[in-house]
Amino acid sequence: MSHDQQHGLPITAVQLNHTAVYAQDRELSAEFIAAILGLQVGDPIGPFLPVDLGNGVTLDYYEKRDEPVQPQHYAFLVPDEQFDDMIARLEAVGVTYYADPSHTEPGRINRLFGGRGAYFDDPAGHNMEIMTRPYVRP
Repeated sequence: MSHDQQHGLPITAVQLNHTAVYAQDRELSAEFIAAILGLQVGDPIGPFLPVDLGNGVTLDYYEKRDEPVQPQHYAFLVPDEQFDDMIARLEAVGVTYYADPSHTEPGRINRLFGGRGAYFDDPAGHNMEIMTRPYVRP
């Protein structure tokens, strides 16, 4: 019997609730991703500026000015019918998107797993991904 089963909590009940996203300017980065994804920035909670993704997960933007921000990767599963609008918003603000995570195919999207996807940098240098189909896991 696993540790989780001993406490009556099935492993499937574990969900990501929030994660801190470091940025040089929390407002700039939070407003950017919210605008691209068609979301809203919430009211500050202490040092955090939240963006609610709508599935119970919040990105809590945290300002980190004392040292460089280590770039991370964040992938967002988005509705297919909103993908074109998100690409148009990236184009409208002059942010290049790419078909690949290494950013070698500018201005192109991918068609992985029967969906569409693209990668782009946010103002803090994080590698953001939008995709309409989740990755197929072995």
